[in-house]
Amino acid sequence: MTPVGRLVPVRAWSLRTKLVVALVVLVAVVCAVVGTATVVALRQLQLAQLDTQLVTSAERAPFAGDGSRSAPPGSQPQFQDRCPSSTADEEAAASGIGFLLAPGQQPGTLAARVSGGQVVAAASLEGFCAVTASSADTAALAGVVADGTPRTVDVGSLGTYRVVGVPADDGGDVLITGVPLSGLQATQRRLVEVELVVALLAMLLAGLAAAVVVRRSLRPLRRVAATAAQVSAMELDRGEVDLAVRVPERDTDTRTEVGQVGAALDTLLTRVGSALSARHESELRVRQFVADASHELRTPLASIRGYAELVNRDPAALPPSAAHAVGRVESEAKRMTGLVEDLLLLARLDAGRPLETELVDLTRLLLDAVSDASAVGRDHVWRLELPDEPVEVVGDSARLHQVLANLLANARTHTPPGTTVTAGLATTTPGQVVLSVLDDGPGIAPDLLPHVFDRFARGDGSRSRAAGSSGLGLAIVSAIVASTGGTVDVTSRPGQTAFLVRLPVAPLEAADPDPAEEP
Repeated sequence: MTPVGRLVPVRAWSLRTKLVVALVVLVAVVCAVVGTATVVALRQLQLAQLDTQLVTSAERAPFAGDGSRSAPPGSQPQFQDRCPSSTADEEAAASGIGFLLAPGQQPGTLAARVSGGQVVAAASLEGFCAVTASSADTAALAGVVADGTPRTVDVGSLGTYRVVGVPADDGGDVLITGVPLSGLQATQRRLVEVELVVALLAMLLAGLAAAVVVRRSLRPLRRVAATAAQVSAMELDRGEVDLAVRVPERDTDTRTEVGQVGAALDTLLTRVGSALSARHESELRVRQFVADASHELRTPLASIRGYAELVNRDPAALPPSAAHAVGRVESEAKRMTGLVEDLLLLARLDAGRPLETELVDLTRLLLDAVSDASAVGRDHVWRLELPDEPVEVVGDSARLHQVLANLLANARTHTPPGTTVTAGLATTTPGQVVLSVLDDGPGIAPDLLPHVFDRFARGDGSRSRAAGSSGLGLAIVSAIVASTGGTVDVTSRPGQTAFLVRLPVAPLEAADPDPAEEP
């Protein structure tokens, strides 16, 4: 899970998430552009209509500026009857802004008279009554010129007005007519609110639709990915590999992008399968060759050793140089015989030939192996760490003894005299027995450590013929342990090298058979 307060970077998003987010953002941008254009167009249209009405009303103002021409006969008393007090109406008529009370004026209409750069009279229409405006609110009207051009002015507490100025009938003063923009602004706010709601709904629906469509569209890609994952879970590094997994035919249509990926993966799997088959056939030929060559070499090597031993029965009959040469021939024949036997064993293990399965007392086997190693390597210190109870496993007794002998011989061969070698058994892991061979020698070189179980992997110190190392001992250990169902690992640093062999513990039924069931 992502830690709280830490956002997932965009590059880590899935393709489906990126597509859905991109579509939602695109819908949001389109809604914003359309909404902005709609609001601007509506505002321009409303302002144009308002300016037309305002200019028409302002053109009648000079002819209705005084009280005598402010309204047709009989109309003024009508306003006075409807107003509780006619003082403001009379003042408006007397100050030359009586056109405010003319029939047809909309509530909120503003009228003002500017003389000498000062607002001498100003009033607004509330219902059918004139209300005198304060000088603080109308101060901004002093800058309106009599050019007949509508402009927007902030009239203090009265709000924002669209005003126009025309010359008075006497030509000296400026008559100002204004209408409030509150209605236009309210309409725009309402339109913006509606557009926001519509945009949110559109984004929500677009996101849901995109999620469904993208999910369905990416199903072929998921099937291709599942095929790749299935192949990646297979063991392709060894043995015969039947790479029969292929991309479904419906996902290999090259007319689509996903189909192109599926077809490319299908072609890749076909070629990889052919390469693996060729590799396996080559490995089989090499194994067969090694097995045949090792088998054929056993007989002449046995003959060479036999003749060498026959000659060495009477060393006095030979000159010293000849006796030495015959001894070297016998020594090298023994060494080559061991190498051939190791190669033949590896070839059999690689071919999958089953080992013998029987109950093996690993405790007794380890005692014997350490006893043999101590007899050969008297210049080393040998120690044993064994559990109180015997440990039994199911396996091949001869091969497991070879595992122990090779590990102990490896410790003896590649460490200087005086090194302490400790062999132990432990059953701390449930269902497993751990066989360990530890030494306090100089350790394995770091560049060699990852390859110690490879065939013919040898360090510089082990290449001498006197050491007797063929580079196959640990490879045989790994092959036998794997055939037994266990694992072998190594860790090394100066002063401590540890080989750990983990083998499955023998089942209780196999370890302690019921006497009543014996024939």
